[in-house]
Amino acid sequence: MKLYVGNLPWSVDDNALKELFASYSVEEATVIKDKYSGRSKGFGFVTIADDAAANKAISEMHEKEIEGRALTVSEARPMVSRDSGSRYNDSHDSEPSEAPMADPSAINEDSNDAEPEVVDDNSDAEKGEEKIESVDEAKEDAESDAE
Repeated sequence: MKLYVGNLPWSVDDNALKELFASYSVEEATVIKDKYSGRSKGFGFVTIADDAAANKAISEMHEKEIEGRALTVSEARPMVSRDSGSRYNDSHDSEPSEAPMADPSAINEDSNDAEPEVVDDNSDAEKGEEKIESVDEAKEDAESDAE
């Protein structure tokens, strides 16, 4: 039987967890770690072959204080996809959570391939300066400003 062991102190690793449950003939003990930091997530799983020994471990180890923390020990339940809303098998028929998709035809409805209007709020032409029509005129204007 696989047992869930929660509220583990941060100092407990796989070997320490196995030692905690050693008197119950542990086959495997695993502390779940964060994949980026490698730090314990504070819970783990213990596998005990004999169901009677596993039930005894649950009754004796549940709420046992280890390094000032009361352990939570129960039979492990299968993890359910996060999209179902609840993490346990007792979830009701809920739809998967998905982000709404935009309708491209509604977004592009008003464009009609028209050129966008360009507004230049910093235009010097509005302040009474001359308008420059071509690149050559711009070069000449720049040269005259430099003199």
